[in-house]
Amino acid sequence: MPLKDQHVVVLGGTSGIGLATAALAAERGARVTVVSSRPDSAERALSTLPTGTAAETADLTDSHQVTALFDRLGPLDHLVYTAGDPLTLLTVDTMDLDAARASFTLRYFGALDAVRTAVPLLRPGGSITLTSGTAGMRPVPGWSVAASICGAVEAMVRALAVELAPIRVNAVRAGMIRTPLWSGLPETDREQMYAQTAAALPLGRIGVPEDTAKAYAYLMEQRFATGTVLTVDGGGLLA
Repeated sequence: MPLKDQHVVVLGGTSGIGLATAALAAERGARVTVVSSRPDSAERALSTLPTGTAAETADLTDSHQVTALFDRLGPLDHLVYTAGDPLTLLTVDTMDLDAARASFTLRYFGALDAVRTAVPLLRPGGSITLTSGTAGMRPVPGWSVAASICGAVEAMVRALAVELAPIRVNAVRAGMIRTPLWSGLPETDREQMYAQTAAALPLGRIGVPEDTAKAYAYLMEQRFATGTVLTVDGGGLLA
């Protein structure tokens, strides 16, 4: 059990991909702390996670709160960043640049600030795993900002892998996953989107959080991988 007794911190770990990753890490023997901006979400996650899991709350867009968070957490072995607000699709002809800039706040700058703060606390052999998406490789109309965030995160991973070596820095590039990320869509529209996407994928289905969690666990455990972006998309980049 490579993660046994190691401290895994999952930022955004109380729902969707983050929650599934936290559960898998705990199953593999890790001491897990999940972090959310919402106390109710943290409490709900703890009710489903194994005994011994801890939860913290912090606004990851507030650098002071991030610093205070890691002061409370202390030393850690693996940092996983899955935090993300619902995607806002913005077309160029109607784009609000303030909204476009805001889209980077949690997904990119939040990740960068978390890394900056966590690095001094990472034990030898530690790792950082961030989150990207296939939109950066195969965008569709309306996804220029979302695709840009994915590209920026992946570029950051490569740069940090060099700058922070021998700390390992990697990312998971997720395809369409059934998570609360899409809860803002009406149920009928959401299910139609899932069905259309599944029909176009070589594997014939969209992903579930547990599919992606295995990729994060692999990157935590794989000690000879850094600067790597691991795609988990059901073959979406081939479709």
